[in-house]
Amino acid sequence: MSGEDGGVPPERADAGTASPAGASGDPSIDPPAASVIGPAVAALRRIAFLLERGRADSYRVKAYRAAAGALLALGEDEAGERASSGTLTEVAGIGASTARVITQAVEGRTPDKLRETEETHGGPLTADGAGEALRARLRGDLHSHSDWSDGGSPIEEMAMTALELGHDYLVLTDHSPRLKVARGLSAERLARQLDVLDAVNDHLAPTGFRMLRGIEVDILDDGSLDQTDEMLGRLDLRVASVHSKLAMEPEAMTRRMIAAVRQPWTNVLGHCTGRLVTGSRGTRAQSRFDARAVFEACAEEGVAVEINSRPERRDPPTRLLELARDIGCLFSIDSDAHAPGQLDFPVLGCARAEEVGIEADRIVNTWPLERLLDWARP
Repeated sequence: MSGEDGGVPPERADAGTASPAGASGDPSIDPPAASVIGPAVAALRRIAFLLERGRADSYRVKAYRAAAGALLALGEDEAGERASSGTLTEVAGIGASTARVITQAVEGRTPDKLRETEETHGGPLTADGAGEALRARLRGDLHSHSDWSDGGSPIEEMAMTALELGHDYLVLTDHSPRLKVARGLSAERLARQLDVLDAVNDHLAPTGFRMLRGIEVDILDDGSLDQTDEMLGRLDLRVASVHSKLAMEPEAMTRRMIAAVRQPWTNVLGHCTGRLVTGSRGTRAQSRFDARAVFEACAEEGVAVEINSRPERRDPPTRLLELARDIGCLFSIDSDAHAPGQLDFPVLGCARAEEVGIEADRIVNTWPLERLLDWARP
């Protein structure tokens, strides 16, 4: 392992891992078992899944998901006829590239685009199996986003992909109102989202999987949380993160973060330094604060320090991760996924946790659901 964090170096960040999510990587709609279009839908969704894991631009990914939906809407007979006659591009949502994928899959061939995407993004995210043993012990993921805020996919697609990846639970943590650039949820929109989550869970109840009600709530300048107490009380779990004034003076930032950690609703301190180390958004220095004081507050309050697995974050830095370990903090290893394919990211955080010797039982998302929910209650 190389780099300041001992994690996956930036040049490997887009490699992706072999997904356990089946042929499609995104089974939000299951095609018929004996199907003309089933292989094509699987290929389109697998391509989308892999591109997401490689952090491709969302517009590229949406084309494949849109084509899969359009193909399913056609039905078997029309889809087969159009594939044979070369008229797929006459269907709204299917372009030349996606039509080529469909045609090759219907003909029983591995689509060229799928082969290319597997070669580019289908390899392991970590070298020599780093993090895989701990990743196998994770029961779920406590930080994810949907298209209700700044994610790229509907809630049900996030849920179904998490299920296919072997999760027992996934916490949906769309942003809070202050983060307008990310379409943060007002109390009213969050209440509507909870109704949608109830419907998704009713549908998935036979599987045993659970989509948990959560939020990534902004830590305001004074350390208060950017959502009403009434709504925070209706949630299963809350990730509190700083997204603004990241260059605040260290003393003020320390007071702000400690105040947030001591809020009765806070369960997880998200990407604590706010840094960016690589990626399309460029780099950003970490916030300055008294990490020992903040982590001691986390340990006292039972708040987990997030090991954010996004390749561009790798937050906290190794030095702070070791400090939180030594102080006795709990941890959560989260994807911070903004698309279904990014739900594979936790292996990166697991590799970092293994490297610094954090025991699995101190990682709250290795816990069974009921233990997690008991811990998260105020």
